[in-house]
Amino acid sequence: MIHKDFLALVVTETNDHHFLRQIVQRSTDQLPPGEVLINVRFSSLNYKDALSANGNRGVTKQYPHTPGIDAAGFVVDSMDPRWVPGDAVICTGYDLGMNTDGGFGQLIRVPGDWLVRKPETLSLMKSMQLGTAGFTAALCVLGLESNGIDPRKGPVLVTGATGGVATIAILLLNKLGYAITAVSGKSSAHAFLRELGAQEVIDRETFLATRDRALLPARWAGVVDTVGGEILATAIKGADFDGVVTSCGNAASGDLPLNVYPFILRGVHLLGIYSANCPMEKRLRVWQKLANEWKLDRLDSLCRLIGLQDLEGEIDRMLAGQSKGRCVVQLGEIV
Repeated sequence: MIHKDFLALVVTETNDHHFLRQIVQRSTDQLPPGEVLINVRFSSLNYKDALSANGNRGVTKQYPHTPGIDAAGFVVDSMDPRWVPGDAVICTGYDLGMNTDGGFGQLIRVPGDWLVRKPETLSLMKSMQLGTAGFTAALCVLGLESNGIDPRKGPVLVTGATGGVATIAILLLNKLGYAITAVSGKSSAHAFLRELGAQEVIDRETFLATRDRALLPARWAGVVDTVGGEILATAIKGADFDGVVTSCGNAASGDLPLNVYPFILRGVHLLGIYSANCPMEKRLRVWQKLANEWKLDRLDSLCRLIGLQDLEGEIDRMLAGQSKGRCVVQLGEIV
């Protein structure tokens, strides 16, 4: 039997152009077209979700809308022969949670091409402890490795260090034997970052004190930057010869105030990381790595489990820059 009614967080725009978040009962008739209907058991909260839930038109163009760029659950119904009821699947990226109703609802309907079969060595909850954040972190580390950066080359700098992508990147880099320096504006989180595996933690303002220089002493073999703007520019200026800088976020700024000297005097490589439309072949390879040789045993230390009713407060904390680690959202089975 196909369940028709389910609970979802829905964001609506009021007449005075404010955005209201409510948990409401929806029907499958209200879901967008797609070949596969999925009962979402777990999702996770990402910065892009917080932006969508706050009415950011750069993320979501039309409201009412259900955010949630991550979802893991079981196939309920399928018109795609690759997927049958009962299949455990992961859906991250593409248009999910942006303009297609996302994982903050107990049911989603998506194209079959968006789905990844859950690896046997990952539970649905563990897959959402990773989610887009973990997938993106793994893409950054893969980018470093693929361009010749191994632990012998020197330390890796991780910026925006308390965010979801950065915390998982620190865990992963630590597992692989890299020396890690973290940059954070939260002095209260320095001990937490060292517990995750950072050998050094630099305060954000201290790190930016030299931002106006054309070039900085060469320190970083690699960089995982999650924030953009002046922090990314400063990291590039301090990258070592043939250093690799991965860029995957713009929480601080989408602008890059930079000269060409790091590139023409040190051969620094700036590598853009995109996860939403990552090709399926690469997507599958990364998920298999995260489920096997890159499997993280310490995800519980940076993740907390919340329900739909807790999202309102967590979204506000994330937008205020007060969040730390990862929030996994438990949605449960349709009854």
